[in-house]
Amino acid sequence: MTRLLSAIVVAFAVALPAGQRERPLLDEARDVGKWLRATAQPAGDTLAWPGTPGATGAPGQLNSSLYSGTPGVVLFFIELHNATRDPGDLAAARAGADWLITRIDGERQAGLYTGLAGIGFTLTETWKATGDMKYRDAANRVVDRIEAMARPVGDGVEWSPVSDIISGTAGIGLYLLSAARDLDRPDALELATRAGRRLVAQKIVVDSGAKWAMAQAQPRMYPNFSHGTAGVAYFLATLSQAAREPMFLDTARAGARYLLSVAKTDGDVCLVFHHEPDAGGLDLFYLSWCHGPAGTARLFQRLAMVSDEPEWREWVGRAARGIRGSGIDKHGTPGFWNNVGQCCGSAGVGTFFLAYYRATGDRDGLDFARAMTRQLLSKGARDAQGLRWVHAEHRVRPTEVAAQTGWMQGAAGIGAWLLELDGFDKGRKPRVTFPDSPF
Repeated sequence: MTRLLSAIVVAFAVALPAGQRERPLLDEARDVGKWLRATAQPAGDTLAWPGTPGATGAPGQLNSSLYSGTPGVVLFFIELHNATRDPGDLAAARAGADWLITRIDGERQAGLYTGLAGIGFTLTETWKATGDMKYRDAANRVVDRIEAMARPVGDGVEWSPVSDIISGTAGIGLYLLSAARDLDRPDALELATRAGRRLVAQKIVVDSGAKWAMAQAQPRMYPNFSHGTAGVAYFLATLSQAAREPMFLDTARAGARYLLSVAKTDGDVCLVFHHEPDAGGLDLFYLSWCHGPAGTARLFQRLAMVSDEPEWREWVGRAARGIRGSGIDKHGTPGFWNNVGQCCGSAGVGTFFLAYYRATGDRDGLDFARAMTRQLLSKGARDAQGLRWVHAEHRVRPTEVAAQTGWMQGAAGIGAWLLELDGFDKGRKPRVTFPDSPF
């Protein structure tokens, strides 16, 4: 390991004693950074992270996905540097971004959370944070590769049969919109527009509006944000503003109308079931980003922003009330299990409620964000290596628990939430805004 990488890994090896902590959220985030440094794996002159580090310090498989690997860790260290201004934090981000550059030509997936789009987004954010043009140049290479990988279908394009935010056309389209803006790439906007046309062609018309399958060969359909209608409609609503084509906004509205037609709305809430067609999915309600109101409310928020139809904001509020009424700050539910991550758990709920407070001034939302953060911190695993969370990624496999590094299920995304709340308290704006966030 080079001297620089050694310094990055061992920096902040000693955390402040609890009694000396004046900014506990920031110090907790530093402890997350300490654990992430301990799990970093040198790769030549770069650093990379496995999604799940091996037991007793054994190396794990290096991961280049935004969902569970190195990109999320890079973004965490960018946010940590935004809070601390310590050059070691930015050096850690750069070392991880340098490894991502080596992955561009060999990456075979294009997805936002599973492939090139996530790598490109992370490299762009690294360029913004450092001013180093090599990261901008690398992000432009990513856009070029995504363009080369696009498959024409009718008057649209796709990269796989999948339509969703996680790995499919909607998520890739959102990245292309951010690249068009941040990298001054009008060709990226044109490609995103063609992706939107493909999604419009794939809609399933129903009496109440429109819905989307995750993939045409997938019998199970998910209505919410990560794999379903809410995420696809969110991209189309966002695209309508950039491309100035009313068809996209009309189709996004149709998706939202379908969601409201199937939502549980009694009691002034808005909760959409996990999946169809089997009854078990119709009676199952997740609550965080992936399949719950914390994600689906993003569509309503975006529609309110691009349509000048304020009634959509009421559905954001009803989504928030549905989560608050569940009592998950005190106990679990069938759709809110032993998980505190950004995707399925407490960090995703906290992120949503702080954004909701900022948008509405609803003090109950801020209080709920803090309650979820207290719950999250109570479940952390702390030792000489630092702070992380050992939890279950999958609801149906509750005994499979692990400490992960990445954004959606791991310490990077949870630590970034702690930094966001600390920044709110201290008047510091977040450095990074994801392509799928309307807030």
